[in-house]
Amino acid sequence: MTGTATAPAAAARPLSRPSTGQRNGRRVWSYWRFYLALSPFYILFAVFGLSPLLSTIVLAFQRWDGLSARRFTGLDNFRFLVEDPTFWLSLENTVVLFFMSTIPTLSIALVLAVMLHSAVRFTGVYRIAYFIPNVTSLVAMAIFFGAVFSTNFGLINAGLRSLGIPEQDWLGQPWGIKIAVSTMIVWQWVGYNTLIYLAGLQSIPREQYEAAKVDGAGAVRTFVSITLPQMRSIVLFTVIISTIGGLQTFTEPQVMVGNTGGPGQSGMTVVLYFYRAAFLNNDYGLAAAIALSIFMLVLLFTAINWRIFRVRGDAS
Repeated sequence: MTGTATAPAAAARPLSRPSTGQRNGRRVWSYWRFYLALSPFYILFAVFGLSPLLSTIVLAFQRWDGLSARRFTGLDNFRFLVEDPTFWLSLENTVVLFFMSTIPTLSIALVLAVMLHSAVRFTGVYRIAYFIPNVTSLVAMAIFFGAVFSTNFGLINAGLRSLGIPEQDWLGQPWGIKIAVSTMIVWQWVGYNTLIYLAGLQSIPREQYEAAKVDGAGAVRTFVSITLPQMRSIVLFTVIISTIGGLQTFTEPQVMVGNTGGPGQSGMTVVLYFYRAAFLNNDYGLAAAIALSIFMLVLLFTAINWRIFRVRGDAS
């Protein structure tokens, strides 16, 4: 009786099914080839991106000269930055140079892109000519612009002399240094942004311009009502990229006026201040704190730009 009673019970027992966790685990392992193909990127990012970032965060709360043992100092590095007038001066110079270079760069680039978009002949030649400054050595360009703005033999002062205007000591006064540095940045990045804007203009259907022309819209009205709204995302991209690059200005003032930032430290940017703390004073803890400050500054300006363009886009 026992055998006959247990047989139907065993036969009626349902088959065991894998749990949800087991099914998900098998599903993940079924794609191991794809994960293996992607693994070099994540490994390189962990070694050369994530690891230095975490090390910088830890180092910002320590004191280290590169040779002796590290010593935890808490918020001393950040407290020093808040109380250091040179840091605030470098921050002010960085923001001023950012506005003096970014606004003219993007404005001129947009105008040139519209002109190049309407051109019929030699468009390829123009594109190459606009892009050449972006691929030229930055140090060589800084030396060249330093010579152009030279007091005695510079081309700018030669032009002023020919017009009967007094010469200016461009690299010896605060605003002269800022004008020279911002002019170089504009010359370097106008062509790059022009090509980006040109690609955006070419994606706008020509039928919209033809319809606007039939309706009697002029060039300004067409640009404001058709071109700018559809270029908003591209303009936002160039603004964010320019923000990230503009707030990290280093080579231009460093080559033109040296590590001290020139007279009155007028060319002292935040990154140049970081360079002096790390590689001239060997204070790597303070340099890490400056690097985090630069990171937060870039995030702040990027968020502001994103907010401004998003609100304008929603309003339109």
